[in-house]
Amino acid sequence: MADTVDAATRSRIMASIRGKDTKPEMVLRKSLHARGFRYRLHGKGLPGKPDMVFRRFNAVCFVHGCFWHHHEGCRFATTPATRPDYWLSKFKGNQARDKAAVADLEESGWRVAIVWECDLKGQSATTTAERVARWLESEESTFHSDDGFVLRPPEAREDA
Repeated sequence: MADTVDAATRSRIMASIRGKDTKPEMVLRKSLHARGFRYRLHGKGLPGKPDMVFRRFNAVCFVHGCFWHHHEGCRFATTPATRPDYWLSKFKGNQARDKAAVADLEESGWRVAIVWECDLKGQSATTTAERVARWLESEESTFHSDDGFVLRPPEAREDA
């Protein structure tokens, strides 16, 4: 299926997509703040620039867009029909960069949460925020919003 808009319009649309302060990120931030959690934004000195840094809990949180980070099995993780080879390469690069950032953070002693955009839509947003809050107060090393608590000590990581 060909693109439904001309190249100039598509370029303008794509250029307007933000990399931080996205709607899903704001939903999670607002919910966690209301629960009393305080955090720093966009950790510039940390690998991958996490969306939220919870120093008190030695934890960071990434809010991944399902399209851009190609959330496996998600209905929002589509591949555009225009230039699919380009997009698949871009998605793989994003995923490799994400994996490297998480590994670097874990090696530095940080606990890492990955929250997917689709888990912050509608009614699931409240549940996801509650799960992140429980994770922050726990001893678990890793959290993935799409599969709950995942304890992965460094020696059990795929890249170790």
